[in-house]
Amino acid sequence: MPPSGPLSSGPAKMCQSCHVRPVSTYRTAAQVGPGGAAEGAAGLTTSAPQAAQAVTLPTTLDEAVAALAAMPAAVPVAGGTDLMAAVNSGQLRPAALVGLGKISEIRGWQYQDGHALLGAGLTHARMGRPDFAALIPALAAAARAAGPPQIRNAGTLGGNIASASPTGDALPVLAALEATLIIAGPGGARREIPVSHLLAGMDMLRAGELIGYVRVPLLHAPQVFLKATGRTGPGRAMASVAVVLDPARRGIRCAVGAIAPMPLRPLDAEHWVAQLIDWDNNRAIVPEALNAFGEYVAAACIPDPAPAEDGSVPQHPPAVLHLRRTVAALARRALGRALS
Repeated sequence: MPPSGPLSSGPAKMCQSCHVRPVSTYRTAAQVGPGGAAEGAAGLTTSAPQAAQAVTLPTTLDEAVAALAAMPAAVPVAGGTDLMAAVNSGQLRPAALVGLGKISEIRGWQYQDGHALLGAGLTHARMGRPDFAALIPALAAAARAAGPPQIRNAGTLGGNIASASPTGDALPVLAALEATLIIAGPGGARREIPVSHLLAGMDMLRAGELIGYVRVPLLHAPQVFLKATGRTGPGRAMASVAVVLDPARRGIRCAVGAIAPMPLRPLDAEHWVAQLIDWDNNRAIVPEALNAFGEYVAAACIPDPAPAEDGSVPQHPPAVLHLRRTVAALARRALGRALS
């Protein structure tokens, strides 16, 4: 059984007792201040109130990087789903736009050394199709759950990462897959960093840089993404869980999204349950272990309150307890489906 007792975690660092790895939002180096703020906009639009004064439509990734370098206040956009929400709410008034919609090289994918190299311009609708689902099932499931058709048709993988919304459906999947980003910079420069480093602010996008590709390992094993929205149909997640099997290493990877500013990796829960799986016998596991895994993940990501000075133990509010039960149920179901 998993260890019991109060656990502690903080949004800015790894929890020392439960080893939950946080993946937080980030701010780009090219972000503009309140006078014309722009932070991680995600999309291209054909019409907008308070239209930008300059719109550039490059046809290659390097042209887009050059345009951003020439216009430091410009906002890169591909699908417009997050950008237009910020514009319509008055939070964003971009001085210029660099549209990424005409860059064909980032709208597909290719195979490379046991990995899939995914273009940042891939839409959720494209990732939700059967051929992509056969490649990376959990990411396809997250793409299909991203929202109504108009959002899935416009929103992109790179935009989901760049906007770094806590409820971004692709983020826990990418965290569980331990994906990396290929960043395009001025002068044709390319550098590769883990997705988790970017989201945690450990390595920010620099001025004139763009997310070009996402490199995802092809594990050829079951993957599951589940989310709870609090209502029927596609919507923003109140909690989401991605579980990925790694048979070559006899490991489990799990990431929990939407309950914190970043996806959380319950590392101790992953290691604990991996030891209980019979990898040589159709990945069998007893039902009690599945239930315990769900509770372990929930306790790691939503730890018990610390005891008060008088020794009493505070209780979580009912809403937090409901969220914790939801995370436990999602984790239990996700692992069960992955192993079935």
